[in-house]
Amino acid sequence: MEDITTVTNANAAEYKDAMNGVQRAVKRLIDIVAAFCGIVILSPVLLIVYIIIQCAGGEAIYKQERVGYKGKTFTIYKFRTMKKDAEKHGIPRTEEERLEQMTKVGRFLREHHLDELPQMFNVLNGDMTLVGPRPERQVFIDKIMEVAPHYVHIYKMRPGLTSNATLYNGYTDTMEKMITRLNMDLEYLTTRSLWGDLMIVCKTAFSIISGKKF
Repeated sequence: MEDITTVTNANAAEYKDAMNGVQRAVKRLIDIVAAFCGIVILSPVLLIVYIIIQCAGGEAIYKQERVGYKGKTFTIYKFRTMKKDAEKHGIPRTEEERLEQMTKVGRFLREHHLDELPQMFNVLNGDMTLVGPRPERQVFIDKIMEVAPHYVHIYKMRPGLTSNATLYNGYTDTMEKMITRLNMDLEYLTTRSLWGDLMIVCKTAFSIISGKKF
C-alpha cells in the first residue's frame, strides 16, 4: 500500500470552493426549507422512535460535540443507538466492535439511517447542511492532521448529512479510510454545485430505499 503521507501531501495545496457567495446563499435557503419540511412531515416518525428508545431505557437523544464550519464546535443530535458510555474512551472502533456495542433498537435505526433524523434540527439552525463532509470529533481530527494538515480546508464547508464520501467510503475505522474520505470531501469542495448536491441527495435516497448499507 502506498504511504499515507505521500498520498496526502501530494495534494496539500490551497483548495478553492467551487461555489460562489450566491450559490452558497441558495444552498442555505434550500437547507432551511428542506429541514423544516422534513421535520414537519416526519414528526410522527420522530415521536415514535423517541418513545421506543425511551421505553427501552436510557435517553433517546444522543448529543456530542463535533467540529464544523470555520472550525467551530457544535452539538450534534442523533437518536441513541449505542449502549451507555460506549464511546467514552474516544478511540476508533472496528465495525465488529460497533455492532457489539449497539442496542437491538439501535441496530435497526442504524441500518435504516433513522438515527440521523434529529440532525435535521442541526441543518435548520445552520450547524449543518444537507450535503457536505461528515462532522468529526476533535480527537480524530488531531490524529488525521498529523498526516494530513490540509484537513483544515474542510472548515470551508458546513458539515453535512450526506456526501459522496459517506455513500462510498462507509464507516471510517482506519486512518486509510479517514484519508480517503478527506480526499473525497476536498474533491467535493473544489467541484461542488447545486445540481451536484441534488444528485447526491437522490443517490442517498435511493440507497436508503433500496437497503444499501453505507
